[in-house]
Parts: sequence; structure tokens; C-alpha cells
Amino acid sequence: MANLLIRNIPNSITCCNLISGALATKFAFEADFVLALVFIIIGALFDFFDGFSARLLHVSSPIGKELDSLADDITFGLAPAAMVFSYMKSICSADISILSYLAFLIAAFSALRLAKFNLDERQSTSFVGLPTPANALFWAAFIISMKNTLADLAINVNIILLLIFLSCWILIAEVPMFALKFKDFSFDHNKIRYLFIITSILIITLFLIIGNSIAGIWITILWYIILSLVSNHRQSA
Repeated sequence: MANLLIRNIPNSITCCNLISGALATKFAFEADFVLALVFIIIGALFDFFDGFSARLLHVSSPIGKELDSLADDITFGLAPAAMVFSYMKSICSADISILSYLAFLIAAFSALRLAKFNLDERQSTSFVGLPTPANALFWAAFIISMKNTLADLAINVNIILLLIFLSCWILIAEVPMFALKFKDFSFDHNKIRYLFIITSILIITLFLIIGNSIAGIWITILWYIILSLVSNHRQSA
């Protein structure tokens, strides 16, 4: 009985991730974007601890892997897509409101990215394409910080449509991106990781000081993408 309970601890945590994603989606459809972001972050914490507990308890299983992908697509695919959809519905005129349904491409491409990740053995120490949690945090923070910030709603729509297509592409693109996984803590082996951590703290602190801490989140994700691209270019040069 005890062994059965131990084996199911990681899957129980994964289910908590899924429930968090479902709640985030619920609040997203109600246009309560702050609470949606809160539950996406809670889901991300559960997502970290389910894998951590599985490794700690040595109870990794194929069903846990599949359940994890399902939960991640709800929390990091459907929930941010629902946020984008609700926001676009609120700013689109009646004749172009159909464009808001393009937001659900985020959920579809997140699912494709998760399926690809499960089959890709290259991603044990780094990523190929943008991880779904990073994409979800970008969208959630972006929607909150963009809300009511631009007077020209047409600009908002065009920006969001462009970002939808870009984020769908980068989720599944063959673009190597570093992971915050340390084999050791030496500076020579982790220069880019230390650079990202230090600069991210500075970015978030700066935006916290100016009273727009949410914007600091999506700008940090954007900085992560840029830093990965620059690093790859330098390595290939």
C-alpha cells in the first residue's frame, strides 16, 4: 500500500498542475487575467515538483510522461490561448472578431511542441524550440501589461496576430535554447546561464521600481529568446 502511494505522488502533483491550468483557463475566459497568470505560475511550480519528485523517488513511468504532457498543454497551452482569445474578443470590432479564434493556435502548437519534446533525445540538457512554460508566461504577462496601454486597438490586434504566429513557430522551430540546468557551478561552463540570471534580476527589479513588474516577466522571456539566438550564432560562427 505504501509503495502504491509513493508511486502515485508524482502523478498526483501532475494532476494538481492540470487543475491549476483548468482554473487558469476558467479565469482567462472571464477576462480575469491576473488570476489566470497566478494559476499558470502555480501550475509551473507543480510542473517542476512532479518531475523532481519522480526522480527523487525513482518512480518515473510512461503514464506519468503522458499525463505530464496533457497537463502542460492545459496549463501552458490552452490557458494562455484563452487569455489571448478573451483579450482579442474585447478589442476586436464585430467584423474582425473571428480573428480572435486564431489565439487557439497557441494551444495546438504547444501540444505539437510537447509531443516533439517527448520524442527528442537532444533535449536532456537544453531545449530545441521555446519551452511551453516560458511561452505561457510570456503571453500571460504580455496580455496583462498590454491591456489598455495602447489607444489604437488596431495596433494591438496587429501586434498580437504577429506574435501568435511567431510564438507558434518558435515553439516547434529547430532553434537551440539553453536550459537552466547546471552540471556544475563553474563560471566557464555556465556563462550564459549566469548572464541570464543576473540580467533577469536586473530587468525585473527595474520594472518593479517603475511600477510595472508584470511587463518585466514578458521582457525577461523575450530576453531569454534573444540571448539564446545570439549564443547560437556565436557558437556557429
